[in-house]
Amino acid sequence: MNTSAAAQPSPTTAQRWRGRLPGLLLTGAVAAAAMGLAPLPWLQAHGISALTLAIVLGIAVGNIVYLRLAAHASAGVGFSKHWLLRAGIVLYGLRLTFQDIGQVGVGGVLIDALVLTSTFALAWWAGTRWFGLDKESALLIGAGSSICGAAAVMAAEPVVRGRAEQVTVAVSTVVVFGTLAMFLYPLLYQLNLAHGWLPMTAQAYGVFTGSTVHEVAQVVAAGRAVSTAAADTAVIAKMVRVMMLAPFLIGLSMLLARGGTPGAPGQRARIVVPWFAFGFVAVAGLNSLQVLPAAIVSAAIDLDTVLLAMAMAALGLTTHASALRRAGMKPLLLALLLFGWLLAGGLGINLGVHALLG
Repeated sequence: MNTSAAAQPSPTTAQRWRGRLPGLLLTGAVAAAAMGLAPLPWLQAHGISALTLAIVLGIAVGNIVYLRLAAHASAGVGFSKHWLLRAGIVLYGLRLTFQDIGQVGVGGVLIDALVLTSTFALAWWAGTRWFGLDKESALLIGAGSSICGAAAVMAAEPVVRGRAEQVTVAVSTVVVFGTLAMFLYPLLYQLNLAHGWLPMTAQAYGVFTGSTVHEVAQVVAAGRAVSTAAADTAVIAKMVRVMMLAPFLIGLSMLLARGGTPGAPGQRARIVVPWFAFGFVAVAGLNSLQVLPAAIVSAAIDLDTVLLAMAMAALGLTTHASALRRAGMKPLLLALLLFGWLLAGGLGINLGVHALLG
């Protein structure tokens, strides 16, 4: 007599966790290696964070040995890529406070908002119209360039419903052009200081850097290359930009839902509610009250780095080199266009807002 799969008992919680354990150990090992290597001076000098390193190591392991381990490790790797990512985004709120907004003022918030929306709109339009990319790739590259690099790409993936290789390509563009920005921004500042082309104080440079450079680590590196004061202002401006991640995800979900379901004219797609975005804002709000002991906040931030590194490692493990080759030059060309806009258009926005508000 044939027994259907539906009649078989569901796995217990203990069995599910035993099934996830090999994959969790694998992503944990890759994350640990990335976090151990990240403090190396050369990596620090080039603004390569543990998260970026985790995805690179994940890709290396994924293309060498993961295929032989996938049967046993896929459950835990999938759990890392899905649930640990969301938990990491929620805890990311502990790096921010609402008081950060007050430190950059109305001008800083307006600059961040204008840079974010204009960069993302350009990515969507140019990516699909000019470069012929699929919408998911264009949106993921746009999210990484306009908000906070790899973390924004990963946070946007559930809303956009991107594939692992699309996410990896988007993260790669952040690495390439964010690294370029770290060297180019201080150089341009020094040239401007020598020739007096534009009115640009160290504080104004900090806001410009925080509002346009991709990753937090890259912002710190580009700011410190000028002065400590510039770095402090840059980080605050960047944190305000990061805080816009939650409303961005909610707005993007609603916008995509209005576009409807492909192949089903007249039907609206279901709105994907990024619950972790609300958690992110709630945690940032709790952190703003300054009721948590500093030791607990510090430990939670360390835990957050581990969770995000494991999620990045899982993404790398499930990305194959052939998928990156198939992506071709178009994603890099789109990212180059966005980098040019962040540099020139972002500078124009900064100067315009400063002139408007005095």
